[in-house]
Amino acid sequence: MTRPRLSPVVLCLTAVLLINTQLVAQTDPGPRTGPAGAGSFFPTLNSNEQLLFNQALLRFQEVDSVSGAIAGESGVGLGPAFNGNSCAQCHAQPAVGGTGPGLASPQNPIPNPQVGLATLDGAANTVPSFITTNGPVREARFVKNSNGTADGGVHDLYTIQGRSDAPGCILAQPDFTTALNDNNVIFRIPTPLFGLGLVEATPDATLQANLAATASARAALKIGGSFNTSGNDGTITRFGWKAQNKSVLMFSGEAYNVEIGVSNELFPNERSAVSGCVFNNSPEDATNLLNGNSSSANFGTTIGTASEMSADIVNFAAFSRLSAPPTPAPSTSSTLNGASLFSSIGCSLCHSPQLTTGQSIFTGMSNVTFNPFSDFALHNMGTTLSDGITQGAAGPKQFRTAPLWGLGQRLFFMHDGRTTDLIQAIQLHDSTGSEANLVIKKYNGLKSSQQQDLLNFLRSL
Repeated sequence: MTRPRLSPVVLCLTAVLLINTQLVAQTDPGPRTGPAGAGSFFPTLNSNEQLLFNQALLRFQEVDSVSGAIAGESGVGLGPAFNGNSCAQCHAQPAVGGTGPGLASPQNPIPNPQVGLATLDGAANTVPSFITTNGPVREARFVKNSNGTADGGVHDLYTIQGRSDAPGCILAQPDFTTALNDNNVIFRIPTPLFGLGLVEATPDATLQANLAATASARAALKIGGSFNTSGNDGTITRFGWKAQNKSVLMFSGEAYNVEIGVSNELFPNERSAVSGCVFNNSPEDATNLLNGNSSSANFGTTIGTASEMSADIVNFAAFSRLSAPPTPAPSTSSTLNGASLFSSIGCSLCHSPQLTTGQSIFTGMSNVTFNPFSDFALHNMGTTLSDGITQGAAGPKQFRTAPLWGLGQRLFFMHDGRTTDLIQAIQLHDSTGSEANLVIKKYNGLKSSQQQDLLNFLRSL
C-alpha cells in the first residue's frame, strides 16, 4: 500500500511545531523557595571574628539621614545626591548582603525600596520611569556628557532637596527623561556580597593559572579572557560588574560615597556639593576616636571593639569579607546531569566552578576550595550587552564573568536587571562579537530535557 506523500507545507509546519515544542518544553524554575541559603558568617570563624561579623552586620543595616537626627535614621551623611539610604536596602535578596529585592521574591516579598525613597522625609523627588515597584534596584550612568565626551559616571536618582533635615538645599535631579530619549542611560544592579572574603583571599597567581589552564579549550570556542588590573600596583582587580575595584574595602568606600552620598576616608570629597546642600564636615564617615556605642560598657571612652572603633566602610568590608558563600540546594539526578552539561558545552570555561584561596588571617579561610562559578576575568559580551562605558581596562563590551553562586535565589539578571527569566539571560550571551556565541549554539543544540537539566542545575546554585 502506497502511503500518501506529505506536501512541503505540511512538512514545514511539522518541523516548526517540533521546534516550538522543544522551546516551550523547558522553563526557568524561577527563584528557589525555602530558607535563604546565605547571610551568615563563614562557619570556621573564631568567637572574636564572629562578633566582628555580627556587629558589622548591624552597621550594614544602619539607615542614613543627612545629619542623623531623624528617628530610625541615625546614620550621618545622606546626600546631597543618593540612590539609597542604607546598604541593606539595596543588598537584601535573599538575605542582607545579597542583591536587590523585589515583589517577585518568595522569601522577601517587598517592593523596590527606591520608589518610596523619592519622597521620604519630605524629599521633593520624582521617581524615574525606569524605577518601578516590581522592578530591580538600579543605579543610572550616563554614557556621554552633553558635549559628547565620555562620561560613564553614576548620576544619582534623588537629591535631599525638600527633606526636613536639609533646609534651604536646592539641587535638581538629573534630567533622566532627556537622557533616556537620547539613549544615553545605562543601568547597573547590586552585586551580591556573600563569600567575597574568599574571592579577596584568592592569589593573583591562582586566577592567572586558572585562566591559563583553559586557554586551548577557550581558543577552540573563540573565547578570550583578560584581567582588569590596578593602574598602581598592576595586581588583579576583581569586584564590580567590570572588575573595577581592587578590594571589598574599596568597593565599600566607593559605594558609600556614590550610592548613599556619604564621604569617607577612601572618598573624602562630597559629591554634588553645591552651596546650601552640605550640612556636615568631611569625611562624614571616619575612624572613631571615641566609642560612640551607647550600648557598650566602654561608651564614651577610647576603648571599644574593632567594629565600634572602626568607620562604617571598614564594617561594611568586614561584613562582606567574613560572610559565608551561598549554600546550594541538594543535588538531584537532574541537577547532576545539568552540571555535566554545563561543563561539556563550555559554560565552565568562563564560569569556573572551583578556585582556592591562599593564606588568610581569618580562621579556617586559608587554602579553601570554593565554588564561585567565575574566573573573575573580563570577556567581550558583544553588542547586545555593551553599555558604552570603560572602567580601567574593561571596555564597553567587556564584563567580569558574573559569579553564579547564589543564582538560584536571584530575581533579576544581567548587569542592568533587564530580565527575570534565566532562559532569556542565557540567550542574551549570544550577539555580534560575543565570546559566548559558540557556547550558546551548543546550548541551543541540546535536547529540551537537557536544557531543563541545565536550568535546574543553575537554579540549584
